[in-house]
Amino acid sequence: MQIKNIEGLRVSEIQQLVQQGGKFVVFPYTISIILATFKRSSDIYFIRPGEGTIKYSIGFVLLNFIMGWWGIPWGPIYTLGAIGSHISGGKKVTQEVLSELIQNDPEANTSTYNINGNVSSNTASNENAYGINNMSNSSNTDSNNTDSNASDYNIPR
Repeated sequence: MQIKNIEGLRVSEIQQLVQQGGKFVVFPYTISIILATFKRSSDIYFIRPGEGTIKYSIGFVLLNFIMGWWGIPWGPIYTLGAIGSHISGGKKVTQEVLSELIQNDPEANTSTYNINGNVSSNTASNENAYGINNMSNSSNTDSNNTDSNASDYNIPR
């Protein structure tokens, strides 16, 4: 799924806009062909603070009215649900999208993190939490080693 209407914005700018009332939404739609009914969602749209959703949802509303009703019994049921979602401004997916954007933000400082009050770092070091030297030493590795279970850890003896 693509995210539409965020072109040129950094994740930090998107977060500020969300705090001001922006949101991410999808617009459900239904397509029915006699006995087969397909319930789908649009791409994700970013709705800026104070902006309405009708200009993004109108195509999906028309698609529901034209193609959604014809499948028995689920066509009318899914179509009414989709239209109800459009009336309320679309299905909100803001938290899920923000979580994904923040997790993959190249500008974010992800070198340290805090889990249950324990601050840790994911920067490279020579020893892991157990005191094992995990930096691969190429002078000690055999280039002809075909053992698929070979470890990259050099355990001091």
